[in-house]
Amino acid sequence: MHFRNLRKTAGDMSLSEALDLDGEGNGLSVMDVVAQEDDMAERIGSAEICGSLRACVDSVLSPREAQIIRLRYGLGAARPKTQRETAQECGISRSYV
Repeated sequence: MHFRNLRKTAGDMSLSEALDLDGEGNGLSVMDVVAQEDDMAERIGSAEICGSLRACVDSVLSPREAQIIRLRYGLGAARPKTQRETAQECGISRSYV
């Protein structure tokens, strides 16, 4: 039984397991090789916040107010527009935007 259990985990590897030495003589682990420098958790959090914001814009604001917010801040994968551009497109003053 013991050998059967060992066979199941024979291919398992720890992320902290040493692979080799890098050019400076430091230990190189599996985590060093597979790690990414970007902050994925921050990007996921930002995407969730943006989704919530879009849902609030659609459910809370009037259609005209929602259009102004979408134009001004570029919601929906559009380029954000300046106050002047948004005002011209909607036919309103910049201060209303």
